[in-house]
Amino acid sequence: MKKLLIALSVVSCFAAADEGMWMPKQLPEIADKLKAAGLTIDPNDISKLTEFPAAAIVSLGGCSASFVSPEGLVATNHHCAYNSIAHNSTPENDLLANGFLAKGLDAEVPAAPGSRIFVTKAVDDVTNKVIDAKVTELTGKARLDAIEDNQKALVAECEEDEGHRCTVAAYYGSLEYYLIKQLEIKDVRLVHAPASGVGKFGGDTDNWMWPRHTGDYSFLRAYVSPEGESADYSEDNVPYKPDYHLTIASEGLEEGDFVMALGYPGRTNRHRLPSEVKETFEWSYPKTVEQFQDSLDIIARETADDKDAELKYASRVAGLNNYLKNRQGMLDSFANSDLLERKQQEHKELTEWVNSDRTKKALYADGLNTIDTLLQQRHKKSRADYQLNNATPRLLSVARAVHRLAQEGTKPDAERKAGYQERDVPRFQSYLAGMDRNFDAKVEKALDLHNLSSYMAQPKSERDAAFDKAMGLRDGMSNDELSALIDGWYESTSLLDRDNRMALLEFDPEQFEQSEDPFVKAAVALYPSDLEDEKKSEELSGKIQQAYADYMRAKIAFMQSKGEAVYPDANSTLRITYGNVAGRDHGTEDGNAWAPFTTLRGVTEKATGEGEFNAPEEQLKAIEAGDFGPYEKVDLNSVPVNYLATLDITGGNSGSAVLNHKGEFVGLAFDGTLDSIISDWDFNLENTRSIQVDTRYMLWQMQYVDHADNVLRELGVSTSQ
Repeated sequence: MKKLLIALSVVSCFAAADEGMWMPKQLPEIADKLKAAGLTIDPNDISKLTEFPAAAIVSLGGCSASFVSPEGLVATNHHCAYNSIAHNSTPENDLLANGFLAKGLDAEVPAAPGSRIFVTKAVDDVTNKVIDAKVTELTGKARLDAIEDNQKALVAECEEDEGHRCTVAAYYGSLEYYLIKQLEIKDVRLVHAPASGVGKFGGDTDNWMWPRHTGDYSFLRAYVSPEGESADYSEDNVPYKPDYHLTIASEGLEEGDFVMALGYPGRTNRHRLPSEVKETFEWSYPKTVEQFQDSLDIIARETADDKDAELKYASRVAGLNNYLKNRQGMLDSFANSDLLERKQQEHKELTEWVNSDRTKKALYADGLNTIDTLLQQRHKKSRADYQLNNATPRLLSVARAVHRLAQEGTKPDAERKAGYQERDVPRFQSYLAGMDRNFDAKVEKALDLHNLSSYMAQPKSERDAAFDKAMGLRDGMSNDELSALIDGWYESTSLLDRDNRMALLEFDPEQFEQSEDPFVKAAVALYPSDLEDEKKSEELSGKIQQAYADYMRAKIAFMQSKGEAVYPDANSTLRITYGNVAGRDHGTEDGNAWAPFTTLRGVTEKATGEGEFNAPEEQLKAIEAGDFGPYEKVDLNSVPVNYLATLDITGGNSGSAVLNHKGEFVGLAFDGTLDSIISDWDFNLENTRSIQVDTRYMLWQMQYVDHADNVLRELGVSTSQ
């Protein structure tokens, strides 16, 4: 049995060219495919996590990025730095609108509170340490608790190396686990960002669309102590010196050229069961679209005449718009596909294969028979929890989280719930501090009124009695009464003040119980029912973890028997994907929607001088002057702005460095096309395209428009004519 499990964990790679988000160590297994696609360097030479190029790739904790100089300069997307740009913006000095350029180190400004740069240092297979002999004998919550204890122990040991952040990531539906060790750089500063008319050109209208003309890039810098160690912000800190950094390509890309993207893709769902596909596309995503649109409408209404509030919610609005269009695009693609039918057929074939002989049946049948029943229970609970979770005011969520932190703080650190240990306190501090620039009471009250009205419209039997009692909600409340109740909460709360919020981090449970703050009182009152609900959820989750691992073990064996790909779904860990520059039509003009490159002409054609297409006047003048320098693509008679490629990316890949066949920096991935984003669930090589900003456009904009000569010199780019 052990030999069989080991064999299954060594995944063979049979994916079609371009498909797959590969762990770096897997590259030698697909060497032939990489070379056939155009890679000229040895795949073995780029498969080591602590060497080039993987060691130059970093995570921002939601976006990807890369070191591009020996002095800790980091390139990422504009939308990944958006929160930090907004955080430093004021009505008098709107960096979002005008852009930002630090002419020297002393002019660089701190990024938003909580900003981090994570540099991966090691990845180790710890499956046998997480799923040890004890765990294999357990089920339900007991199993989940034992797994968590093992994970916490591994993390604690790893983080004895001060300044590092460690996590245990699950692969293949929790069939395998890897310990990931990352240097946590806590002093992150903004170096350069173009104006929103460049970095967000096209806005939500062009989001997920092609042709595209967006300069979606920005630069940050990583700082450490003078001794080279992770440290909080200090004027004494110095730029971090990475072991490796990327260099700008000596030649620009052409159609058909090999490219590979390195980054931290968030989540894909290609191994999901048919019931999960059905629940997601027939219930979860439609509800999400409805909720996000309502939130956007309310925020727009409440910030219409308040520039400061608009800036506070700029990052949230950008995120909501992005996910709204993403989810709606997936729904549209699903409606025009046979995805569910194919998933059902695949599952039928898997079941028949498992039941085809006694050995396979003994190995896999139990997990296969159990998983769907358990998933249906989870779907039912998720639906029941939806309205309640959506109705919970943000300040109540804050109070609940910090109260739980205080409760867990009464235990030895190793016994505390994951997420509430000493290692997690800085995250709480950053979030509470950052609310100064992302929270407005007027906006939140409007959101609360809408969400609570929807919640109260449910029959009493479908509401949560403990929540209603804690918040003072009662049957038959009119909207005016509900509005007055909400006004009372905000008039009485002390949590609108930063010092009072931060003080909660020092409270013990008794101090929480003595508080008269309405949100804190509600958090305390809800704590027993929260624990009971968590216990029930974890009992179910523990059973699902075990059954899902068994299901994936069967699926891997089945897929391998057919010679099909069995790469792990994305899980926010470092991956490499490869492909080629390719349109979905052939042509050279921007009017051809599927030409592989767009040009500066498209910027001029789209520019309206306002709203989403407000290209800066300085940029339009530079385009009109026609001085393209070394950045011109001769056959286009212009500078290439964005390009399409057959790269397999998803959320979290934003900011991923794109390299050419020699491992040189040729762009940043920032989007996909609307009709292919369902590839998170159903990869289709024929129409899946990623969208990248071309380094030639970045450099042209920096030299001819923003005059960022100091940054260009650091990138090794000559600005002499």
